[in-house]
Amino acid sequence: MNKNIYSVLLFLVIPFILFSQVEEVNPPDFIKTIKFNSNTTQGQLPILKLGEPLVLEFDALNGDEEDFYYVIKHYNYDWTPSVLVKGEYLKGLDNQRILTYDNSFNTYQIYSHYDLTIPNSQTRALLKSGNYMILIYDDYDELMFSRKFMIYEDVVNVGVMVKRSRDVKVIAEKQSIDIKIFTNSINFNNPLETVKALIIQNNNLNTSISDLKPQYTLGNELIYRYDTESAFWGGNEYLFFENKDVRAANVGVQFIDLKELYHGYLFTNEPRKGRPYTYNPDINGNFITTAIDRSDVDVEADYTMIHFSLAQQQLKDKSIYIYGNYNAFALNELNQMIFNTESNRYECTIRLKQGFYNYKYVAVDKSTGILDEGAIGGDYWETENNYKVLVYYRDLGFRYDRLIGYGEASSINISN
Repeated sequence: MNKNIYSVLLFLVIPFILFSQVEEVNPPDFIKTIKFNSNTTQGQLPILKLGEPLVLEFDALNGDEEDFYYVIKHYNYDWTPSVLVKGEYLKGLDNQRILTYDNSFNTYQIYSHYDLTIPNSQTRALLKSGNYMILIYDDYDELMFSRKFMIYEDVVNVGVMVKRSRDVKVIAEKQSIDIKIFTNSINFNNPLETVKALIIQNNNLNTSISDLKPQYTLGNELIYRYDTESAFWGGNEYLFFENKDVRAANVGVQFIDLKELYHGYLFTNEPRKGRPYTYNPDINGNFITTAIDRSDVDVEADYTMIHFSLAQQQLKDKSIYIYGNYNAFALNELNQMIFNTESNRYECTIRLKQGFYNYKYVAVDKSTGILDEGAIGGDYWETENNYKVLVYYRDLGFRYDRLIGYGEASSINISN
């Protein structure tokens, strides 16, 4: 059944489903290394300026050279589906086959590398700013995975400053974000209701702070200076490893072994909570695919089995996961650690493409499902974090939320 017709029927039969917040669908185990390679070399959350190209890449490890199709949907600020019809936000057609792919060359792991660029001959442009999701289907109309991305208009200037928490109880553990929106002589109608700000820490939408409203209006400035509402746990610097050469131990890799694939055994990590903070530059949870002596990393970089271990006493009430943008900060069986009673350590093995990866260990309460990023690594106000601020605006009579401004800052310049 055509996916567009299916969407209409679903809207008529079960409307309440469509108007709930949408979540990303994570891929099956044979699809790996999903990244948007548009305006950055790192695998991270894509935030594009209106008119910039969108480039999505991923690998399929089943060796079937199967066909995949893409569908693009537009969403409101709160990730509920917008009322715009397809022709209002997309020029051309979607629900098209991804035409560009290449097979791996000279690798132990057989895979096909898929590459989708928008605009293309079928999907000629994305016309509106706002929130989007791209959905990838296989030949049987089964949804393989979906990923969120944002497109913004450069209408207002957004100033972002990172401060220490104003709450003395957590002043050593949290970072607070102050925002100043310069309206550039634009007359916003009722900004308390029509303007909304979203703050994202380290490209992780799962922990973002949303629905912040301006506290003050000073001339052509909207000012956000909250005490607690815009504060994030500082966390700790990400751990990292690099395996650009599969035949030799690299940064963070203790030793390697060749079985059906190369296996890389990382140095055992220790819990860092309660220890003094140590600055260690990272790329804030992102990853980069890279391989030494390879002219085309996309198809010549190999997959390796990476063995993680954590010297942590068993936690009966918590589950521990390996966390990072390599899988869009998902928590699932593939990155859940298992406690080994013989070694007295948590262990996990993940199949990853050659590259440089940031990761950290996080804990999830088994009874409540609450994520605690600092349970293993600790929370420190000195931690260098990246913060992105998105400003949405829906004027009176408008049918969708425009994304009119984008600002960014690093806590490397944190102040009191």
